[in-house]
Amino acid sequence: MNIENVEKTEYTILIEIWEASVRATHDFLQEEDIVTLKPLILEHYFDAVDLKCAKNESGEILGFCGVHEGNIEMLFISPKSRGNGVGSKLTDYAVKHQSATKVDVNEQNIQALGFYERVGFSVVGRSPLDGQGKPYPLLHMELTQI
Repeated sequence: MNIENVEKTEYTILIEIWEASVRATHDFLQEEDIVTLKPLILEHYFDAVDLKCAKNESGEILGFCGVHEGNIEMLFISPKSRGNGVGSKLTDYAVKHQSATKVDVNEQNIQALGFYERVGFSVVGRSPLDGQGKPYPLLHMELTQI
């Protein structure tokens, strides 16, 4: 598995991974939330972060991570690749090469919370609303061990 820069031509693959991952892990979201977020991510959020992807030996994208100002803004893994170390490898890369030390996690996303705790992050705060002002509380996490 290699960590590589993302090309704009790969955004369509990334948004497919994003949607499949969200549908597999964010069961608290409403359909309208997904429909609203999808074009924002594709047209704005991808360009706002330092975006890296994990590819297998044949060049298939398995997942991706976006970092902005030391914060992991997005980490999404293809459902078929979950549990194979892709998220850990991308997070490790983000910490070591992109200076990531923080991440916000939806409180209802227990799997993500557990993942980030396993890789060394701890909850340091909470907000009752997400970045879009929706009632999906965020847990603010910081790296406490490397």
